Amino acid sequence: MYNGIAFDSVDMTLPAPTEEPLRQRWFMKRARLLLEKRSRELGRPLTAMVKTFGCQMNERDSEKLRGILETVGYLLTDQEEADFVLYNTCTVRENANLKVYGRLGYLGGLKKKNPHMVIAMCGCMMQEPEVVAKLQQSYRFVNLIFGTHNIYKFAELLVSALENDRMIIDIWKDTDKIVEDLPARRTYAFKSGVNIMFGCNNFCSYCIVPYVRGRERSRRPLDIIREIEGLVKDGVVEIMLLGQNVNSYGKTLEEPVTFAQLLQEIEKIEGLGRIRFMTSHPKDLSDELIAVMKQSKKICRHLHLPLQSGSSRLLKIMNRKYDKEQYLALAEKLRREIPDLSLTTDIIVGFPGETEEDFQDTLDVVRRVRYDSAFTFIYSKRAGTPAAVMENQVPEDVVKDRFDRLLRLVQEIGKERSSRLQGQTLPVLVEHINEQDTSLVTGRLDNNLTVHFPGDESMIGKMVPVSLKECKGFYYLGEAAL
Repeated sequence: MYNGIAFDSVDMTLPAPTEEPLRQRWFMKRARLLLEKRSRELGRPLTAMVKTFGCQMNERDSEKLRGILETVGYLLTDQEEADFVLYNTCTVRENANLKVYGRLGYLGGLKKKNPHMVIAMCGCMMQEPEVVAKLQQSYRFVNLIFGTHNIYKFAELLVSALENDRMIIDIWKDTDKIVEDLPARRTYAFKSGVNIMFGCNNFCSYCIVPYVRGRERSRRPLDIIREIEGLVKDGVVEIMLLGQNVNSYGKTLEEPVTFAQLLQEIEKIEGLGRIRFMTSHPKDLSDELIAVMKQSKKICRHLHLPLQSGSSRLLKIMNRKYDKEQYLALAEKLRREIPDLSLTTDIIVGFPGETEEDFQDTLDVVRRVRYDSAFTFIYSKRAGTPAAVMENQVPEDVVKDRFDRLLRLVQEIGKERSSRLQGQTLPVLVEHINEQDTSLVTGRLDNNLTVHFPGDESMIGKMVPVSLKECKGFYYLGEAAL
């Protein structure tokens, strides 16, 4: 038995099954046998590493990939000098692509020293045809390339890569398939992401995600509940429900279920301490969801509500399906109904055609909503999106000036918002030993603010009451109030 898979029951004298996940379990055993043979030849165990670029959806995908690698016999490492290296890529911004190409050049040098090394690429970046063409032309040492829709086939693809010297490419344009019950190796023992849906139907004019992640498809509620119950039995106290737009959860199910209804069922799971979710699109955040959040004892008092721009004119061009006044009305309702809610957001600066007046509308929304924090981005042109071919691209110096002004305002308001908790004693979920000072531990409040306080490794994964002594902007220094 390895990660819940009974390999003794997998009959390798029969062809691989056609049904999932039985087919992948057959290929996991096949991979395990191949690795055992190679390990004997080398006289040592084989190692593997997965490096993740991008969002929490990618992080969760990487946990599944690590689970399969561990199940087939690799020793997991965080070093790129491994026998198997997999890059799970992001393509939301151009910088993400450039970073991957830079690391690939380094891997090419390692492979020359270690010829049996296997290099694999997956994720959103691989869904772009021009990226795959570039890999075929300039990075021939890559063994395996696959995308976002067939991650569940990883064991099968891994066997192909181990058995062939040629580059294996398996990219799907889209899929409606969701395969359950495959292994995963969590980054944290006490918290985990849980996919509730995949894909996106929104087609914001600047965003490549719908093109690389495909159409929306929701997991069945019972499958989600069963997964979370298993995680809780395994020590998880906090879960993050993941989807490109969780507010549209359930629309593709045979028997539609709303996201609010799903949350109510998840809240009933005994032993689960905290529920987080992202991302929540403003266009369909319902009164039902607000009411469930207001009454909940487990849903964290934190909502990430991307704005992107405060200009109604630009929001229409962005295809966001709300305007400035609708967003402000929603934010006001959230503040009124859930006064202790922490609101965070995403904002793009320099979208094509953005004028100073448009930018001032964005600053106005920031002042009126008063976000606890904001992720601010300079617009990045993504080939294949409508915005990439729009005229009136904003000059670089203008964008930088606006970005700096926005960042100053966001930081000023965020610091004021964060300091409101000073002097209170609140529960903190301890996540790790502080990286700068090992006498401290680091954890998060339910509103997602970071707290550092004196502690030791025994506290990791536990909910500790902490007196918040001093606000340092976007984090607190405190003391355990045990």
